[in-house]
Amino acid sequence: MFNPVVEMDGDEMTRIIWEFIKEKLVLSNVDVELKYYDLGLPCRDQTDDQVTIDSAIATMKYNVAVKCATITPDEARVDEFKLKKMWKSPNGSIRNILGGTVFREPIICKNIPRLVPGWTQPITIGRHAFGDQYRATDFVITKPGKFKMVFTPADGSKGNEWEVFDFLSGGCGLGMYNTDESITGFAHSCFQYAINKRWPLYMSTKNTILKYYDGRFKDIFQEIFEENYKQEFDTLKIWYEHRLIDDMVAQVLKSSGGFVWACKNYDGDVHSDILAQGFGSLGLMTSVLVCPDGKTIEAEAAHGTVTRHYRQHQTGRPTSTNPIASIFAWTRGLEHRGKLDGNPDLIKFSQTLERVCVEIVESGVMTKDLAGCIHGLAK
Repeated sequence: MFNPVVEMDGDEMTRIIWEFIKEKLVLSNVDVELKYYDLGLPCRDQTDDQVTIDSAIATMKYNVAVKCATITPDEARVDEFKLKKMWKSPNGSIRNILGGTVFREPIICKNIPRLVPGWTQPITIGRHAFGDQYRATDFVITKPGKFKMVFTPADGSKGNEWEVFDFLSGGCGLGMYNTDESITGFAHSCFQYAINKRWPLYMSTKNTILKYYDGRFKDIFQEIFEENYKQEFDTLKIWYEHRLIDDMVAQVLKSSGGFVWACKNYDGDVHSDILAQGFGSLGLMTSVLVCPDGKTIEAEAAHGTVTRHYRQHQTGRPTSTNPIASIFAWTRGLEHRGKLDGNPDLIKFSQTLERVCVEIVESGVMTKDLAGCIHGLAK
C-alpha cells in the first residue's frame, strides 16, 4: 500500500477509455487508493463546479492527481447539457489553484513518421499557465481619444500613468499583466523539471521589444538560476540559456531534441501543438502540471474528449480511439507517487506499462489515427 492518488474523471469518449484503463491496466495490477472526483460536465453543473475546486484541493493534500479529458462548454454545449451557466475550463480552474507549469512531452514510436525527421529525441515544452493574454482585458474603441494605463498603489502613494496611444479613429486595445510570484513559481518548476530529466533548459521571450514585460521573465529566471540551480546544473553537465523567441524557433527546428523549452503562456499554447504535430500526433503527447513545490503534479492527456468518436459510439458504430496518452496520464501519476513514497515496484510498473505501449505500436498494432500517419487515412 502507498499514499492515495486523486482521480479526476472526465467526459465523452475519453471517459469510456479512462474506465477501461483503470479497471484492466491499473487496478488489476496495482493496489492503490483512489480519491475519486467526477469532473464530467453533468457533475460540474450539479455541484456548481465545486467538484473541480475540491479535486484541486485534494491534489494539494495528496500531491498526485491523474485527470481524464474534460469538456470546456461553449454556447452549444450549454444547450446540449442544459447547463446552469457556461462553466470555465476545469484545467484553467485547477491551474489557478495549484499554480505551476504545464509540461508537454511527445511519446516517440520509431515507426510513426515525424514531420520533422531530425527530432530523434523528445522536446518538452514548459508552458507558463498564468496571466498574459489569458487574463487580459481587451476592448474595441469606436471614436477618437487617448488610451492610457494607470497604476494606483495600495499604500496611497502617488501612482503612475502611461499614455499608450492617441486614437484618431476606431481601433482596439489590450491591457495584460503577470506577477513576480507566478513567474518565480514558473521558473522553479522549469529548473526542477530539467534537473529531473537531466536535459538543458531554454527560456524564450521577446525582451528586445517588451523590454520591461518580457525582461522581467528573463531577469527572474536568471536570478533564480544563479542563486538556486547553477551548481546542480553544472554537476549534471546541463545548462540554462535565455533565447529570443524567433531565434529559439529556428534552433528547435534544426535540433535533434533532448531539451526543455520554457515558454510564456501564449507561446506555449501555440508551440506545444506545433511540437505535437511535428512528432506525429496529438494522441502521442503527455501533459503534466508541475507545481512550484516540485512535489505536487497533475497528469493528463494533451488531447480533448474525442467528441467525434463518442458520437459514433452513441449510435453503436465501431470506433478506433487512441488510448496511449490517457494510459500515460495514469503511468506518469503513478510513477510520481512511487518516487514520493520510495516505492520502486510502482515506478517499475509504470515504466514497464509505458514501454509496452510503445512496443505494441512499433510491432504494428495501433489505432486508426496512428495507422493514418504511416499509410495515409485514404488507405
